[in-house]
Amino acid sequence: MALFVEFQMGADAYLLDTAQVVQILPLVGIKRIPRAPAGVAGTFNYRGAPVPVVDLSDIAIGEPAVRNLSTRLILVRYPDRTGRERLLGVIAEKVTQTLKRELADFVAAGVASDAASYLGPVCIDGGRLLQRVEVHKLLTAEVSEVLFRQVEEDTWSSPESKRC
Repeated sequence: MALFVEFQMGADAYLLDTAQVVQILPLVGIKRIPRAPAGVAGTFNYRGAPVPVVDLSDIAIGEPAVRNLSTRLILVRYPDRTGRERLLGVIAEKVTQTLKRELADFVAAGVASDAASYLGPVCIDGGRLLQRVEVHKLLTAEVSEVLFRQVEEDTWSSPESKRC
């Protein structure tokens, strides 16, 4: 049995496996990054370190998440191109509940899109169709490079670089 956090993009419901989730936070102050790729919301300070943030709604449906009380910043483990796990903030709407499901409850969605390879199988809950989001497939190689290149260069590791 696995535990999933439920959220919405537009009118549709989606799930994230909580095994990938580090923490669910209120939508905190995010510093926007000028000319960042579509879907990149910016960066935020998590325990003294900058963490990149993406907006799931912006990535999936081309519209930024609506900033409501139930809009959350989900901190997840994201494997970079080297396989090393990095922290990634994910903005999601209507993050209000969790759901337990067996992995066997999920079946192929019936439609696959190369442009949305992060969309995984679906399950049914009370007549609703819920689709799993695969965090490790969320970012394109180009966006991952933009978000984690600076981290890989260890620019944040020296005490001098942490000072403003």
